[in-house]
Order: sequence, then structure tokens, then C-alpha cells
Amino acid sequence: MTSEETITLTRTEYDALVSRNDELEDRPVALEADDGTRVPHEVALAIIRGQSPILAYRNHQGLTLRDLSDRTGIAASYLSEIERGLKNGSASALAKIARALGTTIDTLVIE
Repeated sequence: MTSEETITLTRTEYDALVSRNDELEDRPVALEADDGTRVPHEVALAIIRGQSPILAYRNHQGLTLRDLSDRTGIAASYLSEIERGLKNGSASALAKIARALGTTIDTLVIE
């Protein structure tokens, strides 16, 4: 016989523990099913520090303005103006940028 400690749980406590375990097991699956609305930690920090979301995403992905321009078909100069807040960017341009960065327009527009 081993000298292991035992504990006693009520049925309610046991059920809650099993339920919590099931939730934790499902968590990696939920994280893998990103719909583009999850903001990477590094991007969130850059945005909090005042960087534009588009620039933060672009830097996070290691893209130059030219790279993003090639992916979107939008002139690099116009992308730069949007990043710096000099222009708002049309809905069409923002949709192209979001698609190229693998995110949604909502994550790129902060009001």
C-alpha cells in the first residue's frame, strides 16, 4: 500500500473540475480557429504604444511598404499616408489591406 494523500470532493465540485478540464482541452482548438479577429500580442503592444494598426501588423509580418503594396495593388505612398493617419483610407483599400495582412477591417480601424 502506498502512502498517497486522498481528497474528498462533492459531486458538484467534481463536476466543476471535469468541466473546467474539458474547457482547457478545447482551448488550443479554439485558438487555432482564428477568424482574423485575434490580435497578436506584439501587434497589440505596438498599437498601445501609439503605432497605427496597419503599421503594427505590417512590421509583425516583416513586410515593407512595397511588399504590402504588391499584395494589395495599392500605391506605397497611399499606404504610407494611411499608416501615418494622414488619410483614412477608403473601405475598399482597408478591405484589401486587411485581407493582405490576414485580419479584418475592424482590427485595423481604431476610433
